[in-house]
Amino acid sequence: MRVSDIRIYPVKGLRGHSVPGAVVHPWGLEGDRRYMVVEAASGRFLTQRQLPRMAEIAAHLGPDGLELSNPDTGRVIVMEPGPQAPSRSATVWRDIVAARDAGDEAAAFLSAALGTACRLVHMADPAADRPVDPDFSAPGDHVTFADGFPLLATSVASLEDLNGLLPHPVSMDCFRTNVAVDGAAPWAEDGWLSLRIGPVPFDGVKDCARCAVTTVDQSTGARSPENEPLLTLSLFRRKAKGRIIFGQNLIPRGPGRIAVGDEVAVA
Repeated sequence: MRVSDIRIYPVKGLRGHSVPGAVVHPWGLEGDRRYMVVEAASGRFLTQRQLPRMAEIAAHLGPDGLELSNPDTGRVIVMEPGPQAPSRSATVWRDIVAARDAGDEAAAFLSAALGTACRLVHMADPAADRPVDPDFSAPGDHVTFADGFPLLATSVASLEDLNGLLPHPVSMDCFRTNVAVDGAAPWAEDGWLSLRIGPVPFDGVKDCARCAVTTVDQSTGARSPENEPLLTLSLFRRKAKGRIIFGQNLIPRGPGRIAVGDEVAVA
């Protein structure tokens, strides 16, 4: 098995991009989901669940900072907020995190693009701010603004199997994976409890329950009127408590760098 794609999502909920390789930190890939869009008044996180048009906004980390771009509102460059930036409490699911506000220009850009008052915040210290669910982790495991775990891995063969059942095929983008693996049997990722990607060991800790974000076209922000691929997945990938799964959540168990083409070995 080999890594066929690595993707990072600098801002939770916005469109990400492929990279040839990435440094792996204990809390996830370098640059992945360190920023988050929140409601201006409450500080609660916003995602494509509420605002599918977030998929129309691209977020790209470059040498000049974080670039946000949208066909309708242009682009803006956001510098990483430093210690002098205003502090803001941000809520992601049940977690309240001390974050840094990324400034009025970013807030104005996102509010105009999304049609709602919002702010952009940054997690300054992922090593201390947000522990992983203790039911699926070890003491000291932390995560950024990702839904719950440092990385998500998916299988190309599983997507191909799913697409064979769909009226219209979907791309891996709709599952917002960090690492796509080629060469495995369909749905083999369910059993990836311990694996090595290149030089880096990982624990597979929990299958990934899917939601309405999978039904959003990541290039247009349009939601599937047929509720696909979630509807088809529900017919054969429904687990306990009604969870519909696709992919395996990972926690790194060592430092290193992974790259497209790296061998993936399951222990």
